[in-house]
Amino acid sequence: MLATRLKRARKAANLSLRGAADRVDVSHSAIKKYEDSKNVPNSTQLIKLAKAYGVRTEYFFRPINITLSGVEFRKRPGATKKLLRKIEAEVLEQVERWQELVNLYPIFPIKSFTLPTSLPKYITKLDEIEKIAEQLRKQWELGNNPMADFVDTLETLGIWVLFTDIENEEKFDGLMAYHNKQAIIVVSSNWTGDRQRFTLAHELGHLLLHDRLDEKIDEEKACNRFASAFLLPQSALYQHFGETIRNVELRELYLLKQEFGLSMSACLFRLHDTGLMSLTILKSHFRQFKKKGWHQHEPGEPIPAEKSFLFKQMVYRALAEGWSTESKAAELLNMPLSHFHQERKLEVVDAAFD
Repeated sequence: MLATRLKRARKAANLSLRGAADRVDVSHSAIKKYEDSKNVPNSTQLIKLAKAYGVRTEYFFRPINITLSGVEFRKRPGATKKLLRKIEAEVLEQVERWQELVNLYPIFPIKSFTLPTSLPKYITKLDEIEKIAEQLRKQWELGNNPMADFVDTLETLGIWVLFTDIENEEKFDGLMAYHNKQAIIVVSSNWTGDRQRFTLAHELGHLLLHDRLDEKIDEEKACNRFASAFLLPQSALYQHFGETIRNVELRELYLLKQEFGLSMSACLFRLHDTGLMSLTILKSHFRQFKKKGWHQHEPGEPIPAEKSFLFKQMVYRALAEGWSTESKAAELLNMPLSHFHQERKLEVVDAAFD
């Protein structure tokens, strides 16, 4: 178990054997022997390894062994195996901490996500997805207004939303997986809010639509359609524009983006999907977007990235009820005990170890 954790922590830190050896001041062959269970690092070396990998030493001895199933990466051409291994190692570490937290509770108060019974068994047309998105908003009592905090919405439904530190330029577009029956969606903390929201809704689409689509329907396109329909309902568009329009002002797209947290480009596609905008006008706008460089960077300040507070809240709830010690809480939050003491007393309000 120690060898496995040493290897996983190194990959999560995106370090090669030589890179890890340089930080710990040992040979790369020594690092490999640790990971192959041929040698065991002493306490001093473990402390150095923990510091190099950005984990607490307790991580190396965590008893929980997590496996993920149904792992689906949404990646772009050129995504390296090294990048995907780093993401998966990082996700496994977070899921382990989640499971440890769940195990502290006599009864964990948040139920896992379950598929709605109202979902059709078979979907033959993309247009049917509009109705599914509408029905789910109604069933989940979300109304037709913008969702101010989409991460919180998904967590309320019982989905664990995890974040990696993958940068915008990396060729990764999201991940969906299961731990036992627990649904997990992963996005980057460094993305803009509109990209996060669309990816989260897209991955929710995979959870809902997988194995229900006619073989002629591309699942990625279906999930894109679901994401836009779920985040920007057709009825909301009708309230803004009526049921027929001749064109749309750029400022209208910008305001729609600010209200619903969906990119201007996605809003254009949405207007076309709902029949409000012709293909000719859609193409005309995208030619203008490309000319202005908006296909890469849209005008104005980016939509702020979303965060998750649920895990930290549940750690403090366990601490308040006496189900967790301070040491265990600090370990789960991946922060030094001294800093945890300060945060607990509100001597520091915004922790730097999230």
